[in-house]
Amino acid sequence: MCGMSTESPAMRVSTAVRLSLLLLAVLLLAACATSRPLVTGTQRAPIDPALVQVYYTAPQVPYEEVARLEVNSGAFSFGDQAKTNAIIDRLRRQAASLGANGVILLGTADGHGGTGVSVGGGAGRGSGGWRYSGAGVGVTISPSQRHGTGIAIHMPQPPAATQP
Repeated sequence: MCGMSTESPAMRVSTAVRLSLLLLAVLLLAACATSRPLVTGTQRAPIDPALVQVYYTAPQVPYEEVARLEVNSGAFSFGDQAKTNAIIDRLRRQAASLGANGVILLGTADGHGGTGVSVGGGAGRGSGGWRYSGAGVGVTISPSQRHGTGIAIHMPQPPAATQP
């Protein structure tokens, strides 16, 4: 039977649900992805991210550049402060994984995102006179991400941490 499917309607729905869940999982993983650091110096044993100090200008002590870092705030960070906090946290974690005890924050920039609504519908007639129709509405919410760059550094004798 050319063009006829032997799958039951329940089987088609089950396959559609599985494919939708797979697509959702891939999109969520892509949203969380960060780029790999560009190692430019000597990596050391990983340290606790809480020990990584963040600098907005180069520290006034000798240091070695360990890596160039690029991160994003993630798709599920809402609000400017939350996005900035996410960037700093991710920079700290990447630097710590390389054994760097400092990060010089080079800057942040807003990425693209947005929202959208899609509406669709359809109708038809199957074999045996069966009629069917359907309608759907899809909503896309994609908050903009913020991107940040920094330099992971290692200081043999870091300055004492200051409290804000």
